[in-house]
Amino acid sequence: MQTHPHPNDLESSPKRRQVLEAAAELFMAHGYATVSMDAVAKMAGVSKATLYAHFASKDVLFASIVAEACRRNTLVEENFPAEVTDIRATLTGVGRRMLRFLLQPRTLAIYRVAVAESARFPELGAAFWAAGPQTFLDHFARWLEAQDAAGHLRIPDGPLAAEQFGALIRSSLFMKVTLAIPPEPDEAAICATVDNAVDTFVRAFRPVTSR
Repeated sequence: MQTHPHPNDLESSPKRRQVLEAAAELFMAHGYATVSMDAVAKMAGVSKATLYAHFASKDVLFASIVAEACRRNTLVEENFPAEVTDIRATLTGVGRRMLRFLLQPRTLAIYRVAVAESARFPELGAAFWAAGPQTFLDHFARWLEAQDAAGHLRIPDGPLAAEQFGALIRSSLFMKVTLAIPPEPDEAAICATVDNAVDTFVRAFRPVTSR
């Protein structure tokens, strides 16, 4: 079964956008298990035929919500410039956009749905991972490998380095917000978390010739 959308499907027609918005609202309000495709079609104001023309199953629909959010917020061109003059500044930009996205209420709500229900619905967890985190990590790993080739960093394993950067960025801040532990993080807390993460990452992966 297909569990994530093809990249060519990410350009939204008006009806597709209606479905994505309606489904996201329903999933966030009621969870994954209790939301039917019939309910999504009704809320979106489209026929079931139209719904299934865009999304073959509920897990594909859920994955499409995740994929589009990822594309719009973390896979933007300015995150991964082809020409880098200041690797620390570029990584800081990547980290801040990534963390701000992760802390958005809508992102957190969808993440909580995936965590809460993926044990009962393995296809949901697989769809979430493939459409969101894995897509970002794959893209970021290729970019990090390009920085290794350019001499900005020493990256012996791109996928591993990408995962490590993500772990540093999330830190305890993301976990506390996920668990609704106050206080709400402000911009200063986000910047401090990212700055510390970038410092650690750059020290770990600086080129051998750097001092």
